[in-house]
Amino acid sequence: MTPRVMIVEDEEPLSLMLRYNLESEGYQVDTVERGDEAETRLREMVPDLLLLDWMLPGVSGIELCRRLRSQEATRTLPIIMLTARGEESERVRGLGTGADDYVVKPFSVPELMARVRAILRRSRPELIASVLRAGELELDRETHRVRRRGRELQLGPTEFRLLEFLMQSPGRVYTRAQMLDGVWGRDVYVDERTVDVHVGRLRKALGHGRDPIRTVRGSGYSFDESFAEVG
Repeated sequence: MTPRVMIVEDEEPLSLMLRYNLESEGYQVDTVERGDEAETRLREMVPDLLLLDWMLPGVSGIELCRRLRSQEATRTLPIIMLTARGEESERVRGLGTGADDYVVKPFSVPELMARVRAILRRSRPELIASVLRAGELELDRETHRVRRRGRELQLGPTEFRLLEFLMQSPGRVYTRAQMLDGVWGRDVYVDERTVDVHVGRLRKALGHGRDPIRTVRGSGYSFDESFAEVG
């Protein structure tokens, strides 16, 4: 089963960016711009998680959150509130209406993705694998450890995120720009050549044996599907 996430956000660039990153991690994504439209949509289909902006046309995010918590079908729906309000009193208010988490704009995309995974792991553990396995490799998201043939590998934090990003979608070819967005986030300026440097470090850390990272000339990189089939 693929986790379904609904984004309720009236800033189109932000909504598109969130959709892109969530779909890159394998989620099914629905986007809605208005609070009243989201309320109607949620009567028809309840997602696995809701990313909800505080300030929305129609019905505000905080009012929508309050209404959802009063209804049986959405009482336990995981909600992450997105807002530009960073004051402690506003965070308390947002959490007090029933939001499970609270993220202040501008935020780190990789951090938000980690929060999404953490909440889904608690609420729908069957949807989020804590361990990714492919061939000889095993990546544990919770302990941040990677093993090959049972031997633990020493990866830096960036190389770990890079491997995790690629292992989530074996066979999919990512451009360097997509990898920058997915691993470093759009809020951080990093030259595309940095991707090549860290891929080189990752390959070195993976040690001898078949290289699961495939270079696609003129495009980018991919996690080799055939490697995933090798026991």
